[in-house]
Amino acid sequence: MAKGDPKKPKGKMSAYAFFVQTCREEHKKKNPEVPVNFAEFSKKCSERWKTMSGKEKSKFDEMAKADKVRYDREMKDYGPAKGGKKKDPNAPKRPPSGFFLFCSEFRPKIKSTNPGISIGDVAKKLGEMWNNLNDSEKQAYITKVAKLKEKYEKDVADYKSKGKFDGAKDPAKVAWKKVEEEDEEDEEEEEEEVEEEQEEEEEEEDELKKTVYLSKKKKKKVE
Repeated sequence: MAKGDPKKPKGKMSAYAFFVQTCREEHKKKNPEVPVNFAEFSKKCSERWKTMSGKEKSKFDEMAKADKVRYDREMKDYGPAKGGKKKDPNAPKRPPSGFFLFCSEFRPKIKSTNPGISIGDVAKKLGEMWNNLNDSEKQAYITKVAKLKEKYEKDVADYKSKGKFDGAKDPAKVAWKKVEEEDEEDEEEEEEEVEEEQEEEEEEEDELKKTVYLSKKKKKKVE
């Protein structure tokens, strides 16, 4: 995966992400030499989060709000990379794929029925649901995309001929712009999650090496 701009502010964390981070820190303090089984650990965190009261979750909600303030502040100060071309906010935006339209429709439903579910699991479930659709069900989304694409091509031609495009009042643009923004945000969060998991795996390997080393050392002393 290609790395983005290293100067770009770290993405904002959700209340659940702060909860998982806290659980991980507690585990490391109590069991410094025991490597974390991430699949089992994530499952336990999710189960524990579901049983927590609103009062218990409130401190994590506050942490998420504070982090959002931090993120918004840093994003205001964050400028495009040197030499980067600034995009015209009024330029037509390419419509999403049929799969992305499907995701925008079912992502909220998955999240509402599975509170605390990770972004990776949401993406996995959406992929499985999409693959289980028959051709006619998929065609409904493909047809929508075809109409949006046709509109997009007309808008591009209009934009190039006039030098501008007033898309603010365009309901079609508003509809898929929201989809695009949601998908871009989720993609960024998924990239951050993968990077965090890679860091955790490296930490786990280090801890495992340390455990093996201590085990061998103790064995030598006994001998």
